Amino acid sequence: MPEPQLRVNRGFGRVLVVVYAVFAVAATSRSVVQIIGRFDEAPVAYVLSAVAAAIYIVATVALARGDRTSRRVATIAISVELVGVLGVGLASLVDPSAFPAASVWSGFGSGYLFIPLVLPIIGLWWLWRTRSLSED
Repeated sequence: MPEPQLRVNRGFGRVLVVVYAVFAVAATSRSVVQIIGRFDEAPVAYVLSAVAAAIYIVATVALARGDRTSRRVATIAISVELVGVLGVGLASLVDPSAFPAASVWSGFGSGYLFIPLVLPIIGLWWLWRTRSLSED
């Protein structure tokens, strides 16, 4: 199998791994504090933050590893992340009362400068950009 021109976890890929790691830590910390301290206030939003955290963790590890299986896992995780941020973002605008407290993805990630909306797009682009010819 020929080596890809660009490796998923090299160059810009390292920056992407760091950004995902920061979001993994931020979302995990936020969800743990919310679930332990105020779960009864907004259980849906807080569980969604925990789901986002889990996805960020999986994406971080998969991107960092960069082997063929990890690339597939990263693609799935980041695709789920994109669907999640779009779905939760839309739902939080259509029915704000369902989200009395913000989650990482509510308002399309507006609480995080819309990075949760842009990050999966960049992640999927990078995975596509660094694919090997044998994966086409």
